[in-house]
Amino acid sequence: MTSPSQVPDEFVQGFIKSGQSLWQAMVCPAGMFPRADAVPVGADGTGGVGALAELQLNYFQQQLALWTRMMTSVAGRPDNATGISETGDRRFKATAWQDVFAYRLLKQAYLLNSRLISGMVEAADLDEPTRQRLSFYTRQFIDSMSPANFAATNPEVMQLAFETGGQSLRAGFENLLKDMGTGGLSITDQTAFEIGKNVAVSEGAVVFENELFQLIQYAPLTDQVATRPLLIVPPCINKFYILDLQPANSFVRFAAEQGNTVFLVSWRNPDAGCGHFTWDDYLSQGAIRAIEVALAISGADKLNALGWCVGGTILSSALAVLRGRSNTSVASLTLLTTMLDFSEPGELGIFIDEQGVSARDRSIGKGGIYPGAELGFVFQTLRANDLIWPNVINNYLKGKAPEAFDLLYWNADSTNLPGPMYAWYLRNMYLENNLCVPNRLTMCGTQVDLGRIDVPSYVLAAHEDHIVPWKAAYRTTQLVGGKTQFVLGASGHIAGVINPASKNRRSYWTGGALSDDAEKWFASAEATPGSWWTHWAKWLAPYKGKPVDARRKLGNKEYVEIERAPGRYVKVRAN
Repeated sequence: MTSPSQVPDEFVQGFIKSGQSLWQAMVCPAGMFPRADAVPVGADGTGGVGALAELQLNYFQQQLALWTRMMTSVAGRPDNATGISETGDRRFKATAWQDVFAYRLLKQAYLLNSRLISGMVEAADLDEPTRQRLSFYTRQFIDSMSPANFAATNPEVMQLAFETGGQSLRAGFENLLKDMGTGGLSITDQTAFEIGKNVAVSEGAVVFENELFQLIQYAPLTDQVATRPLLIVPPCINKFYILDLQPANSFVRFAAEQGNTVFLVSWRNPDAGCGHFTWDDYLSQGAIRAIEVALAISGADKLNALGWCVGGTILSSALAVLRGRSNTSVASLTLLTTMLDFSEPGELGIFIDEQGVSARDRSIGKGGIYPGAELGFVFQTLRANDLIWPNVINNYLKGKAPEAFDLLYWNADSTNLPGPMYAWYLRNMYLENNLCVPNRLTMCGTQVDLGRIDVPSYVLAAHEDHIVPWKAAYRTTQLVGGKTQFVLGASGHIAGVINPASKNRRSYWTGGALSDDAEKWFASAEATPGSWWTHWAKWLAPYKGKPVDARRKLGNKEYVEIERAPGRYVKVRAN
């Protein structure tokens, strides 16, 4: 097998001639693109003729420049131009993508064609929902066609195959067969972690359980604790231990170190026997029941509540129900990357339309299970170049085993959802956006109005969040009552939240003037280096109540310890 750094001269010359012929046959003919005078003009006059004509001209010029540079390089003259920039693109980090002309040509041609296709989507005269949908699927196609994804056009893969005598390709095929047997792409070493052993290890006990969730009370880490406990409601579409991965990056541990008695909801991973659970069940038998038990155990007058993502939507809905009943048992509300107004749901919205939601209503709306693996794959496609293609290359083309990474272990630990709950959530949140309209929805027999949530609220968004766009999370400040503190963290949906104070990484923005315009808030906000965790701890302090001596025995006479944390429910894996 020939090393990619030792390509024969005759191959080089043949490659150039073939490329020139292909370019002349497929790029130059006028029929490849519509004539400028045949392209419909957009409603605002900016699309159609001008946009597509400019794309066509730029494409021709860049193709010609690309081939000129490549032929100059083959002729032995230095090529000082690098072409289209791929700064930060990890797919092309190997030096061969720049140093070996054939691979450099492949890379530059791919990037050039990708830019053309994306530009044509942007230039098309389409309504915004259609444009977003087309843009998403176009990106999936573009990502899938990267030359890095194919053995013959990836220099690292070819070099490794050369060095191992082809054994890397054999191992990759074996990895492929193994994943086909399990029905999914391996993204981490599943044998490297065990829940309760090296992830989800904070000390505590399950003090209550029903068919829907277990309530964990964590052991105190300070001699004195606040009178009012902290209740955490994580998303039910993932396992809770993203908040308790390792001691060094555990939000649960951090909260306990701040003198909080921490209670946490561990949702059940639904099986076929749970196919009847509804959204109201997640409120009445989930969040509201957890509030009642935490208050009964702590003996406090009120508690502080925190919800993340869908857990925040569940918690906010539960609080709206409680406030509708004049219940004042919650002292403050913290929402982490949570949507309450779904008018701009980001890329997840492209999967939601009346036809699809109606199909869900018919198939599982009256009973059944929505498989977690399906939902997990949807989330992976939103970041295909991080979660799909690098693993395809590593596992199948290079024949390597996936690396051990706690975050990816959690990411692969999918959770099922009850059909009636999921179908109701899709329709009333994503499709019809009913929650943000006062008194439009009735939950648990009570009309809900988010404006009745008049407690102080801490609303965190993440600037690069692809699941809950930060401007969508910002709208919460205009929906809930009470004094609101909005904070914008750097990074994305997970890294923006799990940003340990001890590492002092990234940054966050605070202090902007609250209005109905998120951009105006950002323009007046100030950036602070480090983790938002410490900022939140200071914000929460006035609502915690006076300090009292910590009780080492968890639970009470009515709610005794059932088992040690993290409990059974979190260990159940989806089929």
